[in-house]
Parts: sequence; structure tokens; C-alpha cells
Amino acid sequence: MNIKPMVRNNICINSHPAGCAKTVKNCIEYTVKNLSGGKRGRDAEKAAPQGAPRMALVIGCSTGYGLSSRIAAAFGYGAATVGISFEKAGSPTKPGTPGWYNNLAFDREAEKAGLASVTLDGDAFSDDMKEKAVKAIRELAAATGLEPKVDLIIYSLASPVRTDPVDGTLYRSVIKPIGQRYSGLTVDMMSGKFSAASAEPASEEEIAHTVKVMGGEDWERWIAALDKAGALAPKTRTVAYTYLGPEFSWPIYKNGTIGKAKEDLERAAKAIGKTLESRGAWVSVNKALVTRASAVIPIIPLYVSTLFKVMKEMGLHEGCIEQIIRLYKERLYTESAALDPARVLVDDAGRIRIDDWEMREDVQKETAQRMKSITEENIHEKTDIAGFKHDFLEAHGFDVDGVDYEADVDPSGIPA
Repeated sequence: MNIKPMVRNNICINSHPAGCAKTVKNCIEYTVKNLSGGKRGRDAEKAAPQGAPRMALVIGCSTGYGLSSRIAAAFGYGAATVGISFEKAGSPTKPGTPGWYNNLAFDREAEKAGLASVTLDGDAFSDDMKEKAVKAIRELAAATGLEPKVDLIIYSLASPVRTDPVDGTLYRSVIKPIGQRYSGLTVDMMSGKFSAASAEPASEEEIAHTVKVMGGEDWERWIAALDKAGALAPKTRTVAYTYLGPEFSWPIYKNGTIGKAKEDLERAAKAIGKTLESRGAWVSVNKALVTRASAVIPIIPLYVSTLFKVMKEMGLHEGCIEQIIRLYKERLYTESAALDPARVLVDDAGRIRIDDWEMREDVQKETAQRMKSITEENIHEKTDIAGFKHDFLEAHGFDVDGVDYEADVDPSGIPA
């Protein structure tokens, strides 16, 4: 099958297996070069700093920050990993989701490097998956001689829906403002054309549903389940990811339904931190990147494409893997912080800030100034809309250097 990207209204509805596999390999190579000092597999484990993770659980492991977190733990520190995601498999006649191909590629490369890994596919919100994860941790430990306990837990779910395991209620999240209607410009990344986008204010029910799906309740349930099963190491650390962004985006983001959910995520971090006592729980505020959600939120594509241009000119731009490498090297596992979680660098609210370069005053000032003068005629000059488009396509396995997109591929797996 010859697979070309199918994009409708900034949403890509297919993916390319060879492109996804190549992207995973590229992230692995970056990690080996920048985190493990060129060492692989068990050699990376031997060279890892004291306190680095030996067994990591990544909840939401298949794309974006979750995938990068798993790659960095495994190929940067030699950690055994258990990954969880909910993906659609490819078939001989239809491509699967990007995450499905990413997981296949990760497991294959981990096996080549002699790294232990287990990938579980299913509903991470369910109690059944939590039980399967504990079983996988024990089986992985038995196979590697490690203790059956995780010392790094990454919570990076990005599901639009959640079924409450307690009463079976289905909740759906929404991206809406609160209190008043929001209107703003958006841009079609494929054509560079502007259009007006708006969102009506969320109802109280929609706010509550979004918090249920995207808040911290399930993160807390994971920690409780692992603790009950005796699967938490004495120095377990757990991190969830969030975003704040510039003030002009707050009506649709920070002060909207997503923001309410992220506030609950921060609440959960504090509660989990008390449960873990001398260990650690943090929310990491990460940089704006191209995701399925960000591509369709009003004003965000225009902001991100302008930000990319500014940060690349200043030599500050990072993608997912670069952000996570910096999170590990300069926050979680510095020489001092690796041994004492109290030494992890945080802001006044107790959050890790990896968005610090994005939110620098000079970066924000230049980005805001450029946004005032952007038109359809100068968008390719004033912004990095081409880079935005590339990152979006790359996340689905397209526009990846070294991949022959004219070749026939079998969508039921990844190429050898």
C-alpha cells in the first residue's frame, strides 16, 4: 500500500509505519548521544548517575512527551520499562494509529539493545489495566533480576474520554473557555490560510467532565494501586505534564476547561507527594509543541508557528525528546537531585519548569510583536508555519527524512 497523509481541518486521519519507526530511531539516537554519552543497553545503565531509574512505568507511552519519556529512561539510563497506551492496530488494508507503530518500533529497538520492555494496550483508566501493569512489573523483574518495583512513573495520558471504573460513567472532555465566548484567528497549516475560530463557554457539566478526564484523579488511583501492590520503590518519583503558555492564550487554555483540569493535576501532585513522603511527585510545565489538540485550538497554531521561528533564531528551540532529556539531566536526575528529591529545581508553586526558555521575556516579547503583523501574505516569512506543518506530519510518520514515501508498505506492521 502507498500511504499519503490525509489531513482535514488540521487533523491527520492516517499514519505511515516506516515514518513512525524512523522517528523513534531518531529519538533514540539523540538520547544515546545526549544522555547516555554514546553508551547503549546495559552499558548505559552502568554509566547512569546514582539514583537514575532502574524500572520505569510510562502511562501514555506511545506519542509525544510520554514516548520521549520512555525512550529517555530506557536508552539514556538503561531502565527496564513498562508502557501503557490505547492504540488501534494496523491491518493489511488500513494503517493503525501513530502510537501503535511507535510502540512496535520502541519494543523492537529495546530488544536489539538488550533492554527489557513490556507494552500493554488498553484503557489506562481501568482497574483491570492497573492490575495488568502490576503483573507486567513483576514479570519484568523476574526476567531481569530487578526488584518488582518502579522508581519512575510518568503520567502522560491524552485521552478525550474516560470511563469511571467506580460507577461506569463515561466522561468526555472539551476545549472551551469558561464564562464567556472566545474568538480568535487560526491558521490552516497546509495552506497558510487564516480563518476565524470561536468556542462557546463551557457548561458546569462540561467543566466537571473535563476535570474527570484530564485532571489528577486517575493519577492518584495509579499511585494507590501500585502502593497497595507493593510495586513502589523506596525512591519512586512520579511526574505528570502540563502547559501554561502566554497570557493571551489563557481564555481558551489556562482559564478554560483544560486549565481547570490542569489545576486538579497540580492538586493531585501535592496529594501524591504527601503519600510518597520522602519520595517525590511533580507537575512539569513543558514547552508549546505541535500535538493533535494544539493544531485545532484557536490562536494556538499561529502562536506556536511564530514561537518556533523566534526560538529557532535564538537557538532555543526544542522538540519533545530535547525537552525530556533536559528534564532528566537538569531537573530530576542532577547529581544532587538524583539522591534528594527536595533538591529538584521547582518554581514557587512547586512545579518543574521546562517551559523556561519559551517564557523568557525576550522570547515572548518578540513573538507577541511578530504576531501583530502576520498576514496570509507574510506568514511564511514571519513565522515557521513550515516547521509547524513538518512537526505535525512527522508525528504521524510523514515528512521524515530518509523514508521513501513512494514505496509500498504493509500497514499491518513496521518494516524490518
